[in-house]
Amino acid sequence: MVRKVIISLILLLAMLGATEHSNAQDPHFSQFYANPIYLNPAFAGTNICPRLIINYRNQWPSIPGAFTTYNASYDQYFEKLSGGLGVLAMSDVAGEGSLTHNSISFMYAYRLRLDERDRNNITFGLQASYFSKSLDWSKLTFGDQIDARDGFIYQTQNIPGNHNVQYADFSAGILYYSERFYLGFATHHLTEPVNSFYDSDRSRHFMKFTVQTGYEIPVGGSSRGIYREQYPYLFPSLIYQQQQNFHQLNYGLYYHHTPMVVGLWYRQFLSSPEAIGQYSDAVVLLAGFEYDKMKIGYSYDITISRLSNVSGGAHEISITLKFNCPVQPTRYRAIKCPSF
Repeated sequence: MVRKVIISLILLLAMLGATEHSNAQDPHFSQFYANPIYLNPAFAGTNICPRLIINYRNQWPSIPGAFTTYNASYDQYFEKLSGGLGVLAMSDVAGEGSLTHNSISFMYAYRLRLDERDRNNITFGLQASYFSKSLDWSKLTFGDQIDARDGFIYQTQNIPGNHNVQYADFSAGILYYSERFYLGFATHHLTEPVNSFYDSDRSRHFMKFTVQTGYEIPVGGSSRGIYREQYPYLFPSLIYQQQQNFHQLNYGLYYHHTPMVVGLWYRQFLSSPEAIGQYSDAVVLLAGFEYDKMKIGYSYDITISRLSNVSGGAHEISITLKFNCPVQPTRYRAIKCPSF
């Protein structure tokens, strides 16, 4: 009985529009660069060759009714379009299937070469998305269903205005990259669409702003010309995200030596402008393996916030499959950034 009540409370808090200050936030991934076009639509096609990526995240598995997220994306560069195309499908499930978010997104990223040797590039990305949010009311339980002696025997009087919400959404991004450095900025949910189950505009998918940057540091082999994949390198990276009063800072370091990669990230939340201070959220450990055109990555979030004793952290798995290039790779420079 207690488990059912906990699940119901989680879902009620997640039902956007149920209170004046309840608003949407996007699912979070710790393997940012194993999900590049989710991070920024300007990443579409920057690998040049076609790639298919599948992601799975299980967040806070020790808490009943926590979050499970599935993600799949495909993108590649098209010479005739002077840019990359991408498609992204995602499903986010909470409350043991009670609350489900599904979305599909399409994106195009125009590629602008800044020099003839293709050492500096800028891409401009646009994204159009369709979202669907559904609530399985039969899986929820409420206080007015409880009999003091016999338990849950009554019908609840809490009836939502709608069990399913659909809406369109749009995003944009820009990305600069050179031989070893990249810097990007993305804005998601440009129109801040309403996503309430009730007939109310108080619940919106607020705009999310993301800044990402990183630099490749060779630690062996040649340091001249185009960097070779077989040489080991370090890749420090930083990502900042802001969505309404939610501010998150992530900074980490990858070490890559084919066929292995290991990474360490630290994630913290910054206070809203109305509050003072900040607090730590998690330390992320990552390991990956490459074989031919396939990459597999696993990461674990060690929760260091107040939830550390009850959350169970978070598990995340990514699988990347690369395919043969339709264009000559020597004519186009792929971005150098982490892939996990």
